[in-house]
Amino acid sequence: MRKSKAALSVIAAMLLFFAAACGGGGGNNTPPSPSPSPSGSAPPAASADPSPSETSKEKVTVKFSEVIRSIFYAPHYIAMSKGFFEEEGLIVDMTTAQGSDKGAAALIAGTADISLVGPETAIYIYNQKGDKTLKIFHQLTMKDGSFLLSREKTDAFDWKDLSGKTVLGWRPGSAPQMVMNSTLIQEGVTDAAVVTNIASPALAGAFTSGQGDYIQLFEPVASTLVQEGKAHYVASLGEAFGDFPETSYVATSDYIAEHPDVIQSFVNAVAKGTAWLGTASDDEIAEALSPFFEGTSKELIIQSIHRYKDQGTWPEKPELTAEAFEKLQGVLIENGVLKAEEKIADMNAVVDMSFVQKIGGAE
Repeated sequence: MRKSKAALSVIAAMLLFFAAACGGGGGNNTPPSPSPSPSGSAPPAASADPSPSETSKEKVTVKFSEVIRSIFYAPHYIAMSKGFFEEEGLIVDMTTAQGSDKGAAALIAGTADISLVGPETAIYIYNQKGDKTLKIFHQLTMKDGSFLLSREKTDAFDWKDLSGKTVLGWRPGSAPQMVMNSTLIQEGVTDAAVVTNIASPALAGAFTSGQGDYIQLFEPVASTLVQEGKAHYVASLGEAFGDFPETSYVATSDYIAEHPDVIQSFVNAVAKGTAWLGTASDDEIAEALSPFFEGTSKELIIQSIHRYKDQGTWPEKPELTAEAFEKLQGVLIENGVLKAEEKIADMNAVVDMSFVQKIGGAE
């Protein structure tokens, strides 16, 4: 155990050098919420009674590490609360890593089987030329999950409004920070002062105490500040920047080769969660997600879901395409966290979409 923890610390330190993160950029300032149960399995009331065939089949426990706790990853929590993982013969033992670097380190150290992280971590690990490589096998989100809020109400926002203003943003090298920076470049804004040295849990508090003219937040914190009258919604980074592969399910190449059935079952379960999310009522969605977000009102859960649905966060086919992979590497190079000569020419070195192609038994 001591050796495992030591290895985990060393690998995490190496990955921190690259400042790689996804979704909430290594942390979301949503209030921390425990898993519904110690094992991360679905709440009993939310699961249907298993059939005799399901109870007789021995289930496989998967050690799963989520990057942060965020409604941005709703399909995964739906798959847990509605029993879709159990239908596929899996028990998900979930922990929260608080960062893509830590989630990737857990995979390398063997303390996690599958991690939900930024796909850039697989690129970094590959370029280190170590003993293990990571492979992306399911693309959960295809938009950035942060939103821009203003202190003063703005009737017709334009990105040029950020000129000469201060924006409270995310740490250097995190996905939301890179998306913000690339969006400013895209919009021709060169003189916005983006603050990147405030810890993510302290961002909202810093803004409400008077710091900054604008702030970049994830849901449901963004909607919370708006509801309290402390900020005004002005833009979606996901809509402004367009498609971007922000969060992926990743495992080591060895684990995928040794447990293809587990990976396929995992992919099938999350796909069921995404499909259910697209057809369920607001009340049903809020009920399914509430155990994962204790202290967050039903109203704000629904508000958050609608914001993410409206910007097309969750693709119907969770595939990391060659085009999206190219955009990912372009953003990494543009933001100085990947050298042009380190760009991976063949995405198959770190991507395996064969399981996505077989969702639901399809060939």
